[in-house]
Amino acid sequence: MKQVEVKILGQGYLLGCPEGGEARLHEAVQRLDAAMCTIRDAGKIKARDRIAVLAALNLAFELTEPPPTAPEVTNSHRTDTHPDLSVAEQATLGALLGRLDKALGEDGRLL
Repeated sequence: MKQVEVKILGQGYLLGCPEGGEARLHEAVQRLDAAMCTIRDAGKIKARDRIAVLAALNLAFELTEPPPTAPEVTNSHRTDTHPDLSVAEQATLGALLGRLDKALGEDGRLL
């Protein structure tokens, strides 16, 4: 197993990776880092652990989505707040954030 150094949300990690899997690992790290940066940059959540949980949930949610049947959303259907997210995606993210905030409660702890 190969050791690969990566950065996620500005923090370095040394990760184990099977030989030949480096490209997939770097792609996964880039997706996670982008998801975490988007949540952090929205400014509503500051705690790294909560950002990580939300990013992981969003990525897992994407994996469970059925393949799209409608045409792609054009830029005219996007908002200025998060130009990389459609209005529907922003609504879904907002609902998930609300549910997570309620579930985590005041202390921000899962358990």
